[in-house]
Amino acid sequence: MEDKSHTVGTFQVGDYAVFAALFVVSSGIGVFFAIKERKKASSKEFLVGGRQMSCGPVALSLTASFMSAVTVIGAPSDVYRYGASYVIFGVAYTFVVFLTAELFLPVFYRSGITSTYEYLELRFCKLVRVAATLIYIIQTILYTGVVVYAPALALNQVTGFDLWGSIFATGIVCTFYCTLGGLKAVVWTDAFQMVVMVVGFLTVLIQGASRAGGIESVWSTAHTGGRMDVFDFDVNPLRRHTFWTLSVGGTFTWLGIYGVNQSTIQRCISCKTEGHARWALYLNLLGLWIILFCAVVSGLIMYTFYSRCDPWSAGSVSAPDQLMPYFVMEILGAFPGLPGLFVACAFSGTLSTVAASINALATVTYEDFVSQCYRDLSNRAANWISKALCVVFGVACTTMAVAASYMGGIVQAALSIHGMCGGPMLGLFSLGILFPVTNLKGAVGGLIVGITLSFWVGVGAFIYPAPSNNTRPLELSTAGCNFNLTADGSNQTSVSVSALTSDRYWLADSWYSMSYLYYSAVGFIGTVAAGLLITLLTGPMDPKKIKPGLTRSVKDVICFCSEKFVHADFSEDKEDLGDFGVAWEKHTNTEGVIKMEEKVKSDNDNLHENGYTNAAFDHNETSQVQAKL
Repeated sequence: MEDKSHTVGTFQVGDYAVFAALFVVSSGIGVFFAIKERKKASSKEFLVGGRQMSCGPVALSLTASFMSAVTVIGAPSDVYRYGASYVIFGVAYTFVVFLTAELFLPVFYRSGITSTYEYLELRFCKLVRVAATLIYIIQTILYTGVVVYAPALALNQVTGFDLWGSIFATGIVCTFYCTLGGLKAVVWTDAFQMVVMVVGFLTVLIQGASRAGGIESVWSTAHTGGRMDVFDFDVNPLRRHTFWTLSVGGTFTWLGIYGVNQSTIQRCISCKTEGHARWALYLNLLGLWIILFCAVVSGLIMYTFYSRCDPWSAGSVSAPDQLMPYFVMEILGAFPGLPGLFVACAFSGTLSTVAASINALATVTYEDFVSQCYRDLSNRAANWISKALCVVFGVACTTMAVAASYMGGIVQAALSIHGMCGGPMLGLFSLGILFPVTNLKGAVGGLIVGITLSFWVGVGAFIYPAPSNNTRPLELSTAGCNFNLTADGSNQTSVSVSALTSDRYWLADSWYSMSYLYYSAVGFIGTVAAGLLITLLTGPMDPKKIKPGLTRSVKDVICFCSEKFVHADFSEDKEDLGDFGVAWEKHTNTEGVIKMEEKVKSDNDNLHENGYTNAAFDHNETSQVQAKL
């Protein structure tokens, strides 16, 4: 199809300076940590920051990583077309962060793992661990390709700069500072980029509201145009966005992203105490709300500005995801440096997400594959291998961005990928943590069923897009445009609608038309239901045979009362508790291993907050926990 988009302005020197500063500072942080940490040549230091991070930068890093350019560019366009119901994601974020902090984090943190998927080997077997790691690698590369493509599209739209050239630049910078500085560079760069994102959004909000006639005008126009109809309680699962799809479906989707995702958990376990990790998650929730609010209000302002002349219908842009950068150039083009600030805002979200993905991919590959095959690697060799893996995955994620141009709307594409992969993974971890009776056959069978169901509906929806009566985009007007639509443009719209309503497969208007936010729920329910059924048919596992700390009771989460575990060091044998499995095998008396309502006492002054520190389980880096039965 012919690209009818055109630029509404060009970058000035000040714009390029602001944009370039983002890359320079990001790269500089990587160089700083490479020099600062050059004497700490270990894979643990590189991959998890020595497990000594504080809650503040980790919270900013978490927010920046998951509020990517998909949010900066895609969310306002979504609000522009479908209304402000997108804000209900805030409800989902709240449930997700709470469940992650109180249900999943304690298990991962206290077991002292580096890769999230190490848990699956401790709970089930190595086969499950390898399968889950491969699924995560595929999911992350696909998702990262989408978030690399989004800001490159923005830069292409507002300046005419080569699309693939900007993608290549993004990949180089992310790979550069990830490879040099490791997790510490990623976290601190994310913190800087989070600030840039907020400043960029505020600039658009202030100038946009002013050009649109003020907040009252924005509210009135949005209400008249149906954009303020937030609470639609229709329970139809085929509807794209309702209160239930956004809150319930959104919770399952984002819990798969947060609760059991390596990128999130890796930064949480890098914190120096469990208390810091929990605070990082709750502070991150505040950041999620702020960015969500900015994105939704930006979409409403953009609708008010274009309420009588929609640039997409008029042919000024070729895709809805180009609306936000087009709008920014129109309202900020007269102010040198400000368009560059917005593009820096979009790229900040992407750089943080890509960097976190590259670091997480390198971590799981090293921990789940390399270290298992070569157990006698020196710290220096392990460190260099970790850096090499960062380069490999940097190239892979950048290359994947090419395919993202064929995936449709970036918000739906990104969350669909997470839903199809994240739901079954969430179900698998839930089987292990919440259902002690689950056996190996149940875990494997459940994962297969969950993956099959979620990909069946997700791929089917890609082939057979949902009809407009399910997506229900709101009306857009070109009545105020000073030019007429071409007959060709009108015919294209007519053909597109007709194609959706004829010669459709019988599942296309039911199963394949399900809201993309339910893909994760489908995968989760399929995995858990099949896993428990297979477990019952093949013989439940005896909970007493499970290593302590690998399961968790829901009642503790509901009652806001986290059980306190104490891992004894068995003073007679002087065992190193870093080897969690060996300690359990030699001492099968669970009462002697775990004492409730006690806190670990550490002799290390740096590891004293809130009881637990996962560094206590890393026998290569820290001392043992000293506790007597």
